[in-house]
This record gives sequence, C-alpha cells and structure tokens, in this order.
Amino acid sequence: MPAPKILILAGSTRTGSNNVRLAALAVKELTLLDVDVTRISLQDYPLPLYDPDLEARSGPPASAVKLKQMMMAHHGVFIASPEYTGSVTPLLKNAIDWVSRVRERGDPLCAAFRNRIFAIASVSPESSGGLYALLALRQILEIGCGAPVVPEQLAIAGADEIFDELGNIADTRVANQFHALLARLVETARAMA
Repeated sequence: MPAPKILILAGSTRTGSNNVRLAALAVKELTLLDVDVTRISLQDYPLPLYDPDLEARSGPPASAVKLKQMMMAHHGVFIASPEYTGSVTPLLKNAIDWVSRVRERGDPLCAAFRNRIFAIASVSPESSGGLYALLALRQILEIGCGAPVVPEQLAIAGADEIFDELGNIADTRVANQFHALLARLVETARAMA
C-alpha cells in the first residue's frame, strides 16, 4: 500500500511563530513514519477577506483554487493553530472560508474537507495551550465543513520552554502525546486512502 499523503500547515505566518515550529516538527515526525509529507505556508496563498459579493462577481481567487487542489491531493491534513482572542487566527479562518467555497467539476461545497482526515494541535505561552482555538477550529472543520477530525487534539502550554535547541518537544510526556496524535492521523489517513 502506498504511503498516505499528509499536508501540513500552520495558521500563522508570523516570524518566530511557535505553531510554525510545531508544523516543522510534524514534518520531521511524519517523515519518520514513512509518510509522503507536504508542508505549505498560507503566506504562499494570499487571499482577500472573504466576501460573498466578491465571490459572486469574480469567483474564488486563484490562490483559493490552488489551496483547495492542494488539500484534495492529500489523504490527511495537520493544522497547527495559534489562538487569537479565544479562537483561530483570521488568516486560517479566511483560508478555510475561501477553500470551502471553491467548486470545480461539479464538486459540492466543502469538497476539500470531505474524505480526508484532519488533526489539530496548538502551542501557546498561555496556560490553556491554545485549547480555545482548537475548540473553535474543530467546530469550523466538523460542523461548518463536514470534515472528519481525529478525536485526539493537543494544546501545548509553555511555548517559550517547550522546544529544545533542535526544535523537538523537550517534555517527554508532551512529545509522546504529539507522536500519538500524528500516528493516529497517519493510521486514519491510511484507512481512508
């Protein structure tokens, strides 16, 4: 059976973002699990603020179509989501909104979110570890887009001390939880492929 294809992205493009670091670590971990991994940055898919009037006039932007096609080419998606004011970043929400609207060749709405598995995690300096962002993201993905999301999720507190000098998670317990989350993503993606 061919290796499942997993797409990795962070809901931030900020320089020094801990969630970008978490996405980079996911690439390393998944490569060790013999998975075909693609990591992207939402910075490479610039999108205007979602506006139904703009969509009606011009259709979805080319970047939304490309991002949707990128998601459709993978069996699973890992999202590292920062928490902004108790929710997901505007960047991530806007990308999801646009991608959910792209329809090609008779695709239904939210086609990029169906028939592939999602896993979510967050790292934050806050004691909640970004848990509220994950709750909001799960609701957006599952209820709003009809996406299956693995039950496990990981909210990592103490962002300033969690990574060692090699970019790995220093806390063994948290590192094991992260590895288990990614293993579940791969296992489910393999079953869905």
